[in-house]
Amino acid sequence: MSRVAKYDRDTALDRAVRLFWERGYFASSMKHIEQALDMRPGSLYATFGSKSGLFAEALEVYADQAREDLQRQIDAHPSVLAALKAYFQSLASACTATCAPPARACMIIKTLLEVGAQEPELQLKVNALLDAVEQKISVLLELAQQRGELRPAVDCTRLARLLQAQIIGLRAFAQRQTPAQHVWELAEDMAALLDQYAQRPDANVHLVH
Repeated sequence: MSRVAKYDRDTALDRAVRLFWERGYFASSMKHIEQALDMRPGSLYATFGSKSGLFAEALEVYADQAREDLQRQIDAHPSVLAALKAYFQSLASACTATCAPPARACMIIKTLLEVGAQEPELQLKVNALLDAVEQKISVLLELAQQRGELRPAVDCTRLARLLQAQIIGLRAFAQRQTPAQHVWELAEDMAALLDQYAQRPDANVHLVH
């Protein structure tokens, strides 16, 4: 049986996510990729086509994991706003955990800043992923509005854009290796800001950590 047939594709992609998230696209050489994935060049190209093809799939895996993280909070909370606040909390927790991820900043944003126009296909990919996240948040906010959690006058599209910018900012702020308490306080402030748009603001927005 060939090495490609035996190799666990999901494991390869998980390892690729960690490598690219930590080193970035351009700084990850083929030698780095071969070592991280434990695959020979022929197997890599046969499985993923190219370095950019592997990177694009790794971005999808990363984005899927982020969507799953958000969905877990949605499933665990009857209130959309409570779920979003819990999601902010989970981001702060992940960024300050002892077993920290390869980087605290978002892999998608790191890619956007790194590749620019040098890799137009990857740039399009990144923008599409960001658009999808913003759209998901907007849909959730519209649901919250329908349930009476948000004031009727709130522009859900605009608020979704603001929340996405705050999430990006939280991750970038944490990348500075700032004290964990400062990251948690920022997540609390994000929750408090969301309450300003609520139909029935919760007086207590402190997160438990």
